[in-house]
Amino acid sequence: MLTTDVQTREQLVRRAADLVPLLRKNAAWAEENRRIHEESIEAMADAGVFKMRVPTRYGGYEADARTLVEVGAALGRGDGSTAWIASVYWIPTWMVGLFPDAVQDEVFATADVRVCGTLSPTGTATPADGGVVLNGKWGFQSGALHSHWQEIVAIQMGPGEPMPIVALVPISDMTIIDDWHTSGLKGTGSVSTVADGVFVPSERVLPLPAILQGQGASAANANSPIYRAPLLPVASASSVGTVLGMAKAAREVFFERLPDRKITYTGYAHQNEAALTHLQVADATNKIDEAEFHATRLATLLDDKCASGAPWTLEERVRARGDLGAVCGLARQAVDILATASGGSSIYLDVPTQRIARDVQAATMHALMHPNTNAELYGRVLCGLEPDTLYI
Repeated sequence: MLTTDVQTREQLVRRAADLVPLLRKNAAWAEENRRIHEESIEAMADAGVFKMRVPTRYGGYEADARTLVEVGAALGRGDGSTAWIASVYWIPTWMVGLFPDAVQDEVFATADVRVCGTLSPTGTATPADGGVVLNGKWGFQSGALHSHWQEIVAIQMGPGEPMPIVALVPISDMTIIDDWHTSGLKGTGSVSTVADGVFVPSERVLPLPAILQGQGASAANANSPIYRAPLLPVASASSVGTVLGMAKAAREVFFERLPDRKITYTGYAHQNEAALTHLQVADATNKIDEAEFHATRLATLLDDKCASGAPWTLEERVRARGDLGAVCGLARQAVDILATASGGSSIYLDVPTQRIARDVQAATMHALMHPNTNAELYGRVLCGLEPDTLYI
C-alpha cells in the first residue's frame, strides 16, 4: 500500500486541526467578502497544505490519498469554503506533475504555488506558431483570487478533428470576472476567468484524454506512485475529506449548543432529554460514520493501486466516483438532520449551522460530486453497460 510516512501524516493532520479555531474565526468574514481571508491562506501555507501534492524534489510531500482525506476533513471542520479551496488546489497541482519537467520547474519555482482550474471545456484553443491561442470564459474557478496559475480545458480547433486539451496559464494572463454571488460556499470566491487571445507555448499544453488516463510527459515523475492513476479517482479522493469535515463540524456545533437548549412549546426543558434528539443524533452520527467508510475505502483503493501500479478496472474507476457520491449524499443527509434538530435559533448568522448547511448543499451540487450522478454511473457499469462519460 502507498503510504505517506506516518510521522509526516500525523504532523500534517495535526497542523490542519490546529487551524480549526482560526478558520472558524474567519469563516463569516470569508462568506461576507466572498473570498478566503489572507490570514487563512497564509496559515495554510505555513501548515504545508499547499505542498501536499507537490513533488518531493521541489520540497513537497507527494502525499497519499489517505493524508488528503484526513487533512481535508480537519480543514472542513474549520470552514467548508477554506477546505474546498485547499482540495481544489490539490487536483490541478497533481496535474502539473504530468507536464514536462521544464514546465514543472517553472510552476513550482513559486513557493507554496497555488493552481486553480476546472475540467469544463468552455473555450477554444487555436493552433499558432509554437503553441495555441486561448479564447473563452471559465466559470467556477475556485481559488482563482489566490492562485498563481490556472489549469484550463479548451477545445483545440483544426487542423483535423477538434480535440480537448489542457493548458497551464499564469493567472496574470487571465481577466477575472467578479460574478460569484451564491447561496453556499460563498467564501471560495469561485469567480469566472476570461482569456482573450492568450498565447500558451506548446510545452504547456497536453491532450485532455492523456490527463484523464494519468499519462504524463514527465520523466522525473515517471516512477512516482502518486502518478499511477487516472485523474478522476485522484480528484475524487482529493475532494471527499472536505465534505466529510463539514458534516463533522455540524455535529460538533450541535453538541456545543445542546446543553443550553430546550425544545420550545414542548415539555422538554433540556433538548438532550428528548427521545427525538436521541434518534436524530444517532442517525446523523451513523451517516457520518458511513461517509467516513466510503472516504476511507476510496483513499485505500487509490493508494493501493498507485503502490502496485496494477491497471485500473472499469469497475474500480466508477466505484471511485460512487464512493465520492456516497460521501456527499450521506454528509448532506447528516447535516440536514442536525440542522433540523438545531431549531429556529440556528438560522442566525452567528450560528455556524446555517452556513454549514448551505455550504454542504453547494458542494454536493457540483457536477462531479452530485450523489445521483455518481450513483447512476456506478450502477450503470454494475449492470454491464459502458459508461456514458469520459470522466471516469
